[in-house]
Amino acid sequence: MNAKNAGKRELELKRYSKLLLSILAIAKLKNYIKDYKAEGNSLRITFGKLNACHAIKPRYMVQVSDIERYARRYLPAKNLGIVIISTSKGLMTHLTAIEKNIGGSLIAYFY
Repeated sequence: MNAKNAGKRELELKRYSKLLLSILAIAKLKNYIKDYKAEGNSLRITFGKLNACHAIKPRYMVQVSDIERYARRYLPAKNLGIVIISTSKGLMTHLTAIEKNIGGSLIAYFY
């Protein structure tokens, strides 16, 4: 978010993890970022229609019935943005988790 607020169109990270790559894959599917490339130890991210992205700490464990409550808490409006949830079936958006009836741990949100 610091690079986005500074008016940069892309960002290069020196270290990254598999979790970050999975989160970026979901963000790319939802067009919040245009592209990302992992080359060696560096990661280059090109921003898309991203307004904000934040990690959720502490990582709350949620049941399916509580997911919508947390989505209202973190997202600015209904049907605007996604909450990423780590489930036993992998990372997914809150909408997919509700559809598949799976709870999990809240990771981050984008809008």
